[in-house]
Amino acid sequence: MSSTIETLEAKREAARLGGGQKRIDAQHAKGRLTARERLTVLLDEGSFEEVDMFVEHNCIDFGMDEVHYPGDGVVTGSGTINGRLTYVFAQDFTVLGGSLSERHAEKICKIMDAAMKVGAPVIGLNDSGGARIQEGVASLAGYAEVFQRNVLASGVIPQLSVIMGPCAGGAVYSPAMTDFIFMVEDTSYMFVTGPEVVKTVTNEEVTQEELGGAKTHTTKSGVADAAFENDIDALLATREFFAYLPASNRDAVPEVPTDDPWDRLEDSLDTVIPPNANQPYDMHEVIRKVADEGRFFEIQPNHAANIIVGFCRIEGRTVGVVANQPMVLAGVLDINTSKKAARFVRFCDAFEIPILTLVDVPGFLPGVAQEHNGIIKHGAKLLFAYAEATVPKITVITRKAYGGAYDVMASKHLRGDLNYAWPTAEIAVMGAKGAVEIIFRKDAGNPDKIAQKTKEYEDRFANPFVAASKGFIDEVIMPHSTRKRVALGLRKLRNKSLENPWKKHDNIPL
Repeated sequence: MSSTIETLEAKREAARLGGGQKRIDAQHAKGRLTARERLTVLLDEGSFEEVDMFVEHNCIDFGMDEVHYPGDGVVTGSGTINGRLTYVFAQDFTVLGGSLSERHAEKICKIMDAAMKVGAPVIGLNDSGGARIQEGVASLAGYAEVFQRNVLASGVIPQLSVIMGPCAGGAVYSPAMTDFIFMVEDTSYMFVTGPEVVKTVTNEEVTQEELGGAKTHTTKSGVADAAFENDIDALLATREFFAYLPASNRDAVPEVPTDDPWDRLEDSLDTVIPPNANQPYDMHEVIRKVADEGRFFEIQPNHAANIIVGFCRIEGRTVGVVANQPMVLAGVLDINTSKKAARFVRFCDAFEIPILTLVDVPGFLPGVAQEHNGIIKHGAKLLFAYAEATVPKITVITRKAYGGAYDVMASKHLRGDLNYAWPTAEIAVMGAKGAVEIIFRKDAGNPDKIAQKTKEYEDRFANPFVAASKGFIDEVIMPHSTRKRVALGLRKLRNKSLENPWKKHDNIPL
């Protein structure tokens, strides 16, 4: 028996070494942790239970029959984060560059299947050179098996991808279909075709970082949701973020104890709106003063920053927040903000996370580029997402709510449950100046009359009371009582029941 135990321990030690000490040292030299070190940071101490530690590839071509590593380049299993179950896989770059083989893919699929059975999130730590070329189409088949499970799991269990090294070619499509993507600055990148192929095909010269680094994907493309300085920061942020997510679409949002009173009043909010209607203010301040302990986990902070999305807690329960940001392009809606917010709203709806919408929007961004690039279809995505959402929806209009953007931002007409407005709210088809120039076009040469009519329009419409008189606003509230009103509203809506008509699936304007 003792020799058998020694054999087991030797095999385990070989598996833990991955590609060997020399490659582990090379990984460290690049500023990156190994797969197992990453899981140690991500998961609660001692909670990781590994499966398929001894799996090896089955390839015999190109000399692969002489090259075997236990685990085959990916560490898989389950563990806990703050005591809550999650399934994980971590690709091991020290083993054949973390390349995906048939067996490697089967290991990932096994833990995804297990997560679906029990209703637990999946976190993937990606660090791979791509498909294992020696296996040819078998490795491509492995990718497709993973993709299929990503699709089936979507909306059933939360899926998180942390890109901690290369992720290229077909490998990028699995993270792309997960709910959130985190990256590491300077050491991770994602692209469909690398710089060499780009140069060959288009004659463009570009570095890996410029083409698909963390900065590119968190600012320009919007592919990634956040970037962090190093592996440890990314993994600790993943732990923090995980705490906001329900285990599955069958589970309630997690609840965290809080000492922050639900009825806390914030007098400073009464003066947050500047006296000049064209002067910006930071909507982050409003969010943090409404949230428990001022904590807010923002998603895509550097992409389409004229809209803010992310998670906070109210009375210890997760709430999704969507808010126009007057500090950036006056909070206007455009193509990128519409896509960013629509995807977030759909995630919240899939997992029964209530949505708080804070509105200060002057309309949709005009321009030839916006029209030619499809603002009509892209803007409709956000409209569609809000309209189909059946979760509790609470809306607070802080200042401007003009035109179609008023409708889109979780208005009462899109089945908003509680729609509040501050006294500073202006709900109208458009701003007074533009409206008067259209209505009184014939008086354009008379500045005194235009000024008089503008004042009349402002007095008539630059307030929330016309909408309130029609029942489109449930109540005009004092800004300082916003947290209290939202908390009470969420309590009332906790058992909300609303179903859309039966359908196989919708056809959102993609």
